[in-house]
Amino acid sequence: MRSPRSLVGGSPAAAYAITFDGRELPAQEGQSVAAVLWGAGILAWRTTREGGAPRGAFCGIGSCYDCLVTVNGLSNQRACLVPARPGDAVTTQEGTGRADLTV
Repeated sequence: MRSPRSLVGGSPAAAYAITFDGRELPAQEGQSVAAVLWGAGILAWRTTREGGAPRGAFCGIGSCYDCLVTVNGLSNQRACLVPARPGDAVTTQEGTGRADLTV
């Protein structure tokens, strides 16, 4: 069977784990946090400040801020831009985040 990977001769990168709200998820080198979450079937990882509506990735290029997430205790990180690293602890961001905001 032909697949994109077989056509270009690629092989998967080494896998490691990150956690999302305490759940261990597989990640590969080069993936963004958003890519890891999408790969696990997670489409929403923050709630809006007013109303608590679920949000996830929208633009995928760091322009819209819909994909804000808390990574290793640092809130307001754009999941589409932050590279996933082994052992990262990612949590759902509620409103303005759980950690102190940095300006």
